[in-house]
Amino acid sequence: MRTSRRENAGWDEAYLQIIRTLERDGFHEGIMHEGEAFPDFMLPNAEGRLVSLEERLAQGAVVLGFFRGTWCPFCNLMLEALAAAMPRIKAKGAALLALTPETGALPAALQARYENRFEVLCDADFGVGLQAGVVHKIPPLYRANLAAAQLDLSIRHGNAAWCLPVPAIFLIRSDGIIARRFVDVDFTKWPEPDEIIDALEGQR
Repeated sequence: MRTSRRENAGWDEAYLQIIRTLERDGFHEGIMHEGEAFPDFMLPNAEGRLVSLEERLAQGAVVLGFFRGTWCPFCNLMLEALAAAMPRIKAKGAALLALTPETGALPAALQARYENRFEVLCDADFGVGLQAGVVHKIPPLYRANLAAAQLDLSIRHGNAAWCLPVPAIFLIRSDGIIARRFVDVDFTKWPEPDEIIDALEGQR
């Protein structure tokens, strides 16, 4: 899902600061790699029920994605595309879990927006994202832009960390091993659903 970040010139420098900072720090190399076992977890879903990765993997492969939240237009574009692709994802024997650091009623709002076609989990305090290596501290300029837009992530996340996950989707086999990862430090870049579905072939 490739798109331009130059929709709003006022945000462009803030996006570039994130990309330059993460690329300079070699952030990408700290993200979990293909062939590694993804750590099991238990997180609340949109209804507050605890869901474990292990129980989902018992039913087949899992497409696990990290999304910034209801406010992010790029995440919403990707989620919309994935929602439309769910029949093909299910036909491959896989489930989709969408993790967000947002808390309260926001995960339920996100799941309802896409008509419950997949499950949204609350990654409280970035617990899973930190283990996967996809969480970073928000640079000052981007944080200032969020504040100017009245997006207080300390309220949305229930903590004052001011962190976010980068775009990351992991294809996890039923044995818990990462078969493919799609990651980018550029928040505007996501894989095409067709790439994910093609990678699911033979990964039950």
